[in-house]
Amino acid sequence: MHNLNYNEKTGKYSFYSVNEIAWHGLGHIAGQYENSAAVLENAGLNFSVYKLPNIHRLPDGNEIVSQSSFFTYRGDTGQILGDRLGIDYQVVQNHEAFTFFDEIAGKDGIYYETAGALGNGERIFITAKLPSYIKVGNDDIIEKYLFLTASHDGKGSITAAFTPVRIVCNNTLNAALANCENMKKIRHTAGAAQRLKEAHKVMEMVNTLAPQMEQLFNSWAKVRITDAEVKKLIAMAMAPTKEVLANVKAERWDEVSTAFKNIADDVFSYAMMSDTQQLETTKGTLFGAYNSITGYFQNVKKYDNTDDKLKSVIYGGTGQQRTQSAFDLCTAYQKDGADIFKMN
Repeated sequence: MHNLNYNEKTGKYSFYSVNEIAWHGLGHIAGQYENSAAVLENAGLNFSVYKLPNIHRLPDGNEIVSQSSFFTYRGDTGQILGDRLGIDYQVVQNHEAFTFFDEIAGKDGIYYETAGALGNGERIFITAKLPSYIKVGNDDIIEKYLFLTASHDGKGSITAAFTPVRIVCNNTLNAALANCENMKKIRHTAGAAQRLKEAHKVMEMVNTLAPQMEQLFNSWAKVRITDAEVKKLIAMAMAPTKEVLANVKAERWDEVSTAFKNIADDVFSYAMMSDTQQLETTKGTLFGAYNSITGYFQNVKKYDNTDDKLKSVIYGGTGQQRTQSAFDLCTAYQKDGADIFKMN
């Protein structure tokens, strides 16, 4: 299940991608980068969303127009996207999301890679590549992406996330650095459309995070770690509870579930056997240990649909939680070495 929106009127899926064929070739696959207007059209996002008050029918047949309960619907298909929305909720149109990216681009340019709609169109997403990149070692390149989602159903904020992607294996390397956020949220309130245009705040986030990540990942690429330590670090990072973590640190493997051990083994197999783990920057290094966990959630783990993957990897789900645990453990290992494996 991909959960991509299918527009019955046009007979097309609402998805756009440059060069890469995804989701069984559904949607529009462009041969080159296109501007925002073309992406908006080819992604099937060129529809408007409207907000109207709910109407309640009384037993006597009369109707009352609500002053506090509203719904949203698509202008092209008439499908209802959200219901029981508050009076302060304001629609942010799809084209305004692209305006946000275009303002970030400025003179340096930005490259739209994917865009689309999920469900009935109640949620849209856009990924855009920034022109510069992070470099680890001599040839391990991490491209810088911005990922944006907006909802028309009242269930989520407009969210812009900085998402570095290691191109050699296409896995995200999200991390919460000290005192730095990798995500900005904008509420659907009266000022949402205006605040969406404040692109400089997002670029400040990128310009703060990217140099710190480059410095940190390069330092991790120089820290050696044994295979046995990688295996234990992975198990600790993947532990779903404090109890499981305590058992892992004490190596009480008979007290953890077979399912957990299988997952940890899958991540370790990726760490040892993936071609992406055999580079100078990853083979036997702390950066490789970190990358094995982010790579597992991006390239190995199976998801029911794209929405589930986004929630897991980018929006605070299991993938991001385990990745953050791995990040914290790698930070601790760089400082204290094998002492992180000892019981407190």
